[in-house]
Amino acid sequence: MNEKNKVKGKKGKKNGGEEDEHAGGASLDDAFADDDDVEYAQSKPRKEKKKKKDKKEKKGGDDELEEELEEAEEEIGEISREENKGKGIEQGHVIIKASKPIIKIKKGDRIRIDGKEYIVDQHYVLIDHGNTKEMAIELYDKDEKDSQLRYFSDQAEATLEMYELQEIMFIKKPIKKIEW
Repeated sequence: MNEKNKVKGKKGKKNGGEEDEHAGGASLDDAFADDDDVEYAQSKPRKEKKKKKDKKEKKGGDDELEEELEEAEEEIGEISREENKGKGIEQGHVIIKASKPIIKIKKGDRIRIDGKEYIVDQHYVLIDHGNTKEMAIELYDKDEKDSQLRYFSDQAEATLEMYELQEIMFIKKPIKKIEW
């Protein structure tokens, strides 16, 4: 048997015997034995996270992604507050005068909101939450300005809200009276 075959054939015993601990190469201790003179780089300084007192810390997950998402939500909130500054978006009781159930509103129907007439472009499920659905009715007026009526299917009258498209975001708009 030549030298090449000896190296190939020298493997540990599998069942019941001892395996050769160096069969696959050098051990970890041997591989890093001469690293006394190696200087390792200093670790990067950690970016401090903004902590909110009212939020509980989450266990696990990708912290950076959560932080970016939180920052984006804060920016959206700031934009929304700036857009609605002085407009008083708190909505009181909405007076509803319905000629048919809200679920039966379809494309082409006309809806009057606070005296202004809108035409229904589309009525669809925005988000399906299982036992209830968040619905959206896409509207436009004579000036082609887009709006949405949103509500939850199980509590339509109590959850009815109007949103107006401003640039690229739908901004909540208070309503007092709606009829269809």
